[in-house]
Amino acid sequence: MAKGIRGSEGRYGWAFITPAIVIIGLFLVIPIFLALYVSFSNWNGLGSPIGNSSLVGGENYSRVLIEPGLAQRDFGTSIRNNFYYVLLVVPLQTALALFLAVQVNRRILRGRGFFRTAFYFPSVTSSVAITTIFIFLFTASGAVNSILGWFGVNGPNWFADPSGIIHNALAGIGITSPPAALDVPGLLGITWWEWLSGPSVAMCVLIILAIFTTSGTFMLIFLAALQNISGEIDEAAMVDGAGAVRKFFSVTLPMVKPALFTVLTLGLIGTWQVFDQIYLTGKGAPGKTLLTPAFLAYDTSFKGLNWGEGAAISFILFLIIVGLTLLQRFVLRDRDLGKAGVRRARKADIRFHELAKEGANK
Repeated sequence: MAKGIRGSEGRYGWAFITPAIVIIGLFLVIPIFLALYVSFSNWNGLGSPIGNSSLVGGENYSRVLIEPGLAQRDFGTSIRNNFYYVLLVVPLQTALALFLAVQVNRRILRGRGFFRTAFYFPSVTSSVAITTIFIFLFTASGAVNSILGWFGVNGPNWFADPSGIIHNALAGIGITSPPAALDVPGLLGITWWEWLSGPSVAMCVLIILAIFTTSGTFMLIFLAALQNISGEIDEAAMVDGAGAVRKFFSVTLPMVKPALFTVLTLGLIGTWQVFDQIYLTGKGAPGKTLLTPAFLAYDTSFKGLNWGEGAAISFILFLIIVGLTLLQRFVLRDRDLGKAGVRRARKADIRFHELAKEGANK
């Protein structure tokens, strides 16, 4: 039988990609399924998980999500801490990155290369080094409190203060104890009053740290999107009389929407996986207000030797990230105009052509 036009290219193609498939399978796919097995077992980390453990069903997931106890409370605390971290870091770093990208994209700005490098530099610096610097800056006798002292403000001992900023604000108006309706167990074993505490003072430092170190990377993504906007579009907006603010919201922002989705997705994934800053700043202290699910999974597995529960926390975190990413994709999707929108667009197009003809006749 005669060979096809491409002859034996199919076999050669498989020969080239087989090493990559084998490597991905050995070091990614198989470990994922093995971790999934561990999450349903009682493996203690000693020996092989296949021969030195037994299946316990959903006991690890139940202990974390349903059964009242320390495991559930720690997981709920970590979710609350990480929730406020994500809620503040993602929008602030995105807004700052877009602002910086717009500024360094301006043609009239001198030394644009210097500013681009300066803004991006924290992103390529070791997170351990930057975290260590922030620890020195925000100690009780650090540079930040020294500057606040010039204005007569007594700064806190940042990394030793577990109080939530919302609770502190309420205390400023005389509310120091929870109402009875909020002082009851709520979601994941912690009270609603604790859920409404806000990020702790210590967590606020990590929020500032995250915004400082990641905005430069996302600035480059936005900058690439801005440079793909043709000059004719900006000129058309100027001819139509659009000001700087109107042009930004009506022209620039819609044009960089794919980059915005990318930045929000990467920011969401990164903020839910924060680990190294937590490890360096007290391993969850003070008062477990720096505890995050990623660090809790590590601590449960490597220190508590409860690898099943640690793996269960990891997969719950994975589902949270996937769910929020899909929700974000749904919110930022390109919406269909619908029948009414199509009719309005057609009427506007017809009216445009009528005006064009009238202008040509004149």
